[in-house]
Amino acid sequence: MSSSSSRNAFEDGKYKSNLLTLDSSSRCCKITPSSRASPSPPKQLLVATPVEEGDYPVVMLLHGYLLYNSFYSQLMLHVSSHGFILIAPQLYSIAGPDTMDEIKSTAEIMDWLSVGLNHFLPPQVTPNLSKFVLSGHSRGGKTAFAVALKKFGYSSNLKISTLIGIDPVDGTGKGKQTPPPVLAYHPNSFDLDKTPILVIGSGLGETARNPLFPPCAPPGVNHREFFRECQGPAWHFVAKDYGHLDMLDDDTKGIRGKSSYCLCKNGEERRPMRRFVGGLVVSFLKAYLEGDDRELVKIKDGCHEDVPVEIQEFEVIM
Repeated sequence: MSSSSSRNAFEDGKYKSNLLTLDSSSRCCKITPSSRASPSPPKQLLVATPVEEGDYPVVMLLHGYLLYNSFYSQLMLHVSSHGFILIAPQLYSIAGPDTMDEIKSTAEIMDWLSVGLNHFLPPQVTPNLSKFVLSGHSRGGKTAFAVALKKFGYSSNLKISTLIGIDPVDGTGKGKQTPPPVLAYHPNSFDLDKTPILVIGSGLGETARNPLFPPCAPPGVNHREFFRECQGPAWHFVAKDYGHLDMLDDDTKGIRGKSSYCLCKNGEERRPMRRFVGGLVVSFLKAYLEGDDRELVKIKDGCHEDVPVEIQEFEVIM
């Protein structure tokens, strides 16, 4: 897609990236005796990958409640263009309040990555699973934390290098968490063995669009509570005047896609929030996976000229 040479994390990076869809009928791109028998992924996957030869960290992105992985394609391509392979599974099509199946499926997909992903990527592209990032939006953020915490019966042998929650939500309100509850309401109670954590919040997520719909990221179960329970290093940014679904694609098709514009309190347009989320993720990963913290420090210090939204709140635990 973009082949810009810009180092600005909030704009497209220098790597040309393409989207791939992998499911049970997908065929391997790398045809070798071993790849002919490589297993198909446990769930349908949307993959954004650089096409240039290289060794790239892998980021798994878990979708929000009743959303499609395809709704995140622009965000995925943005991050991928900075030198990352993005994997977005379609965890379910219809689901109730219980998230155990999503936790189980996420762990299974993580285990599959080490035996299957390499065979489906372009021949010159190598996934670096020693730099694996687990991330999720909304209910997917809750699921990402649940998998990382390893206390719900399902976990993976794949080590998580960093954890990212994009406006994570654990239910409809305090005392109304979806099972299994992740938030314990004890500060700094998430014991993740010093895994670096980024939590991104939406300033309008706590605001109901109208009296008929509750807030999409209700107080008591949203990004604030997730960050309060993190141990360091953990970073928390909140975007003012943008909503819970404003990091999705501009054009989200179908009934669910159209409803994504109607259910939550939104900002004026999605592009700034999407660029903000993508740029934060890139800056955070460059700092903690590659040792280059220049962009992240500029954002923290308020001197990055290209931040596309107003930052309402910022906190860090070191």
